[in-house]
Amino acid sequence: MGKLIDGVWTKEADVPASKVGDGAYRREASSMRNWVTPDGAPGPSGEGGFEAAPGRYHLYVAVNCPWAHRTLIFRILKRLQDVVSLTTVLPRRTEEGWVFDNDSPAHRDPVMGARALHEIYTAAEPSYSGRVTVPVIWDKARRTIVNNESSEIIRMLNSAFTALTEEAADYYPQNLRTEIDALNDEIYANVNNGVYRCGFARTQAAYEAAFDDLFATLDRLDRRLADRRYLAGARPTEADWRLFPTLARFDVAYYGAFKCNLRRLADYENLWPYARELYQWPGIAETVDLDLYKRGYYSISALRNPSGIVPMGPRPDFDRPHGRDAF
Repeated sequence: MGKLIDGVWTKEADVPASKVGDGAYRREASSMRNWVTPDGAPGPSGEGGFEAAPGRYHLYVAVNCPWAHRTLIFRILKRLQDVVSLTTVLPRRTEEGWVFDNDSPAHRDPVMGARALHEIYTAAEPSYSGRVTVPVIWDKARRTIVNNESSEIIRMLNSAFTALTEEAADYYPQNLRTEIDALNDEIYANVNNGVYRCGFARTQAAYEAAFDDLFATLDRLDRRLADRRYLAGARPTEADWRLFPTLARFDVAYYGAFKCNLRRLADYENLWPYARELYQWPGIAETVDLDLYKRGYYSISALRNPSGIVPMGPRPDFDRPHGRDAF
């Protein structure tokens, strides 16, 4: 995919090649790291002045992106649909990266009228250099990007807007933060990003290392869920909702397209019903599109799928009863 270099959109073919090194895939860090807070005070990083207010903030996402999926989930969990507005880009990137369709109510940009997401980035920072990624949270008042790091955006959605809704559930409670952080670190490295480390590996050794990490972690998580309903106990936390987008895509996409094929999610005694329970949580099913995931991950790729043929199966049944109410 292309990127912005000194504020100029540069197509993928013209982006200077990076060194291959050991063949391992490494994700580029997000760079815009301000925070929305209840009173506008600075968050853990960045500057202050971003006070929670109804209608002030806008979320840009792609439905097929697992990182953006986290933010869609938290927007629903915290009942923020009328507080934080939303735009979904078209589900496939073009030579201009993520783009809008301003003739489509589903994919238009009502805030800036932009044609492509990179225009949102340069509106915030005219000389920006870096990848143009979703999700993005935009401040309509200051006309700038607040943050483009999904793990931080979900914490803002979890805590900054509570006074504006009737939803007080806390998915990052103080007494569980050490445990949640440890789970997040393991899940991010070996599962969320682990499937990409498999799919985008450039050497056999890098692929095998990522593959081993992925399934060792899935096996541990499956054992963990044998005697507890959720990863950190009796109630779902941020760790569960960070894991779910990868699980939702696993059998229809990562298993085949990214060669993560030792076991399917459906083969796990505990992870599979656990994933179904999360899917059946009120409002979550509407954030999931299995067919779109499949078409996206099996789109034409010289490296992974040169024919562009999309497989007919599998067809996991996330609506099947999960049976985890006994915990």
